[in-house]
Amino acid sequence: MARIRVGLVGCGFVSELHMYAFRRVYGVDVEVAAVAARGDKVVEFARHHNIPRVYRSFAEIIADRELDVIDICTPPNLHAEMIVASMQAGKHVICEKPFAGYFGRDGDKLPIGKHVPKALMYERVIEEMDRTRAAIERTGKLFMYAEDWIYAPAVTKTAEIIRATRDKILFMKGEESHSGSHAAHAAQWAMTGGGSLIRMGCHPLSAVLYLKQVEARARGESIRVASVTGDVGNVTAVLKPEERGYIKANPVDVEDWGTLTATFSDGTKATVFSGDMIMGGVRNLIETYTSGGSLFANITPNTHLMSYQTSEEKLAGVYITEKVDRKTGWQYVCLEEEWTRGYLQEIQDFMECAATGRQPLSDLALAYETIKVNYAGYWAAEEGRRVVL
Repeated sequence: MARIRVGLVGCGFVSELHMYAFRRVYGVDVEVAAVAARGDKVVEFARHHNIPRVYRSFAEIIADRELDVIDICTPPNLHAEMIVASMQAGKHVICEKPFAGYFGRDGDKLPIGKHVPKALMYERVIEEMDRTRAAIERTGKLFMYAEDWIYAPAVTKTAEIIRATRDKILFMKGEESHSGSHAAHAAQWAMTGGGSLIRMGCHPLSAVLYLKQVEARARGESIRVASVTGDVGNVTAVLKPEERGYIKANPVDVEDWGTLTATFSDGTKATVFSGDMIMGGVRNLIETYTSGGSLFANITPNTHLMSYQTSEEKLAGVYITEKVDRKTGWQYVCLEEEWTRGYLQEIQDFMECAATGRQPLSDLALAYETIKVNYAGYWAAEEGRRVVL
């Protein structure tokens, strides 16, 4: 059995999800052998997960000769530099979304989300992604894009049906929304590269791009995104302080509401929405309308288990679903959330790729195209026009 040793960079929320998945890989002997992060939390994280080596710097972990894979779970503004450095150090790389973004340059007026033109952001993001892609390809190492949606069972079944029917996808509608991020960096463009549209909307966007390529291969066609329109806003700005009891969003220079529509080269469409003001837990949805049917992938919420409860106190130790504001009343309980949302399948694929050298389902091409279309949406929204790619 192949043995793969992983070094984890970061010890926050998504790192916990990855650790859950690493422990459940089968057919490959996987050990998370090291973790690197600043602050004291990393020590407790390592102890809790039985990780033998703790580093306080990124430079130390990529210098560890025993590691085969670096798993990057850091804020987005660090991704591109860490990807290249890890791969140049001889490691395969897993990187959380987003692949890239615009985080500011010397001379930019602050805050950059309000002052740097989105057309310029798009141009510079494309330049950076081209440089990053070239650097990745020179190393000969695997880049694995941690986009869990395309591994989610509801989406993989959608793809299976599209392959079998070879029907034409006419329109797709995707959404990821919730009541806002608790993370302070989510409010600042310089840390996240955008607001709800890139922080959450990147997931349904990757899914619709992936499904359209599944269709193209099944039908022997070549399909690309031809143009993008978009709209963004700060809808929670109207709230008074006393009205923010449940809404977490408090953006500095990013959007808390965003939508983009991609028009494909075959004339079909896909619309993606994301918002930081949606109550009732995380919404992860994608609808696919084809020439022969309709497919509704309700990743969350779904109806595996519905609960009606009256005591919040008795449920204190019970997990219901991510971002739900209360546990009483009617609830859609998410069972095996890591499986339902594709984290287990994603890490399984990545570890098999690291062991065999094959390319992952979620690859560099998907990472690149997702960011390209996302930033085209920002550009289109700011200028109020269609951006042709």
